[in-house]
Amino acid sequence: MAQFFQIHPDNPQPRLIRRSVEIIQGGGVIIYPTDSSYALGCAIGDKTAMERIRRVRKVDDRHNFTLVCRDLSEIASYARVDNQNFRLLKNLTPGPYTFIHKATKQVPRRLQNPKRNTIGIRIPDNNIAQALLTELNEPLMSSTLILPGDDMPLTDPYEMRSRLDHDVDLIIDGGHCGLEPTTVVDMVEASPVVVRVGKGDPTVFQE
Repeated sequence: MAQFFQIHPDNPQPRLIRRSVEIIQGGGVIIYPTDSSYALGCAIGDKTAMERIRRVRKVDDRHNFTLVCRDLSEIASYARVDNQNFRLLKNLTPGPYTFIHKATKQVPRRLQNPKRNTIGIRIPDNNIAQALLTELNEPLMSSTLILPGDDMPLTDPYEMRSRLDHDVDLIIDGGHCGLEPTTVVDMVEASPVVVRVGKGDPTVFQE
């Protein structure tokens, strides 16, 4: 059975944040809130936990995971970002965007797009997510909490508990955080390309 923590969305309790990170570091899979929707997360280097997320989502090894980062300095360790794109990211983060970049050698190959060697990265504007990332001191490997057959992410932590109690190790109830996925922007070429419209305003990328 999964543990169930009710964490305050504005003032996350440090004790529960520490315990959540211990679960992640112990190989756990967690459900946590972001600024767009709830997400599944695990430690970046944990292959077994990553496979568990794939089973929950029923996706294959071509599924693109996202590295959820604390800040821009952390992004630089995992993604190749030129000066122009860095300025753009600085203006739009934290926020409900996922940016696709070429991955650095810090990113395990199994997390990269197998053909393009890219990785999705984001910085969420959510106090609980930020508290987790600060305590963890590295990115969370994440995937939106959309279950097979569903059109939208799960939003009710009690429904998550009833459907996923035996599939994850921790469910964080952080209140309502929305049900739109992020806007995904491919930053690999010279001009950004919006590949999925979500919560983030896509018009900011129009020339």
